[in-house]
Amino acid sequence: MLQNYARKHVIAIDKLGFEFRFIDDKSPQDITEKPEDGCYIYGIFIEGARWDYKKHMLTTSKPKELYSDMPLIQILPVPDRIPPKEGIYNCPNYKVLSRRGTLSTTGHSTNFVMYIEIPSKEPEDVWIRAGVATFLSLSY
Repeated sequence: MLQNYARKHVIAIDKLGFEFRFIDDKSPQDITEKPEDGCYIYGIFIEGARWDYKKHMLTTSKPKELYSDMPLIQILPVPDRIPPKEGIYNCPNYKVLSRRGTLSTTGHSTNFVMYIEIPSKEPEDVWIRAGVATFLSLSY
């Protein structure tokens, strides 16, 4: 897909978007080959909500559960992608739990990584009020 496109075209970074596919029927150990396009990521934690493996979307946390694991995710680069306006939560992804970092020369936090579009039936403001975020590490 994109690999063939990229071989023939130059893609400006501000024209590149990402599509997220949640692979919740396989574990990272089941993956033996790289994807044709994009990459697989795993080992992400979520706070304030959890992934529902039966409904394949974001749902409320279980009682007394602070953090839970996110499923395997495939990230696909897509040129000129128009992000969906509903049915997802633009979940902030941070390196560590503190959710704060120093501002870099670009004006962005050094702790913030990117937004991950997580499927959801609830409107975004439900998850924003709950403080839902994902993290690459639970250590400080």
